[in-house]
Amino acid sequence: MRYLLTVLGARLSTNFRHYRLNYQITSPTLRLLDETGKQIGVVSKLEALQLAKEQGLDVVEIAQKAVPAVAKLIDFKKFKYQEAKKERESKKNQKNVGVKEIRLRPFIGQHDFDTRKAQAQEFIKDGNQVKIVVFFRGREITRKEFGFDVMKRFIGSLEAVRTVREAHMEGRTLVAMIITDKKRD
Repeated sequence: MRYLLTVLGARLSTNFRHYRLNYQITSPTLRLLDETGKQIGVVSKLEALQLAKEQGLDVVEIAQKAVPAVAKLIDFKKFKYQEAKKERESKKNQKNVGVKEIRLRPFIGQHDFDTRKAQAQEFIKDGNQVKIVVFFRGREITRKEFGFDVMKRFIGSLEAVRTVREAHMEGRTLVAMIITDKKRD
């Protein structure tokens, strides 16, 4: 039980940033900022708390390792909202590249081949990496050259292929990767 709580505690502590508020601040002097980010100056902790009380705000320590520590006069709920908003904005601008897999067979029919080719083209156009896998069943493994031929024909039929990691065997499967440089529109 203790192990589970420590694992959960570790996971929880990485998901959010802890800020010290008002009387939790340990630094005797603070570089104080107002709500807009304008510097008020270097003041003692008691002066900062007095200013916050007069204005009905909180003192939030935003950089505790700085000398002197940096604190901001702001409503803490508003501050947390602004932090969450920045987080959402940064996640919105992240590029999420995935690996999509296309499965082929050594003796694949032409229509299935064309369908999988169209899927791969769509994945490449979206900026994803494409993993091409040729499965061998039963005695098909004795005729690996058919798998290599299908792989070569498939990669050759794709448009706008940037980089190809060479095809290699992994057990009973033949694997190759197609990597694109940038997302295309």
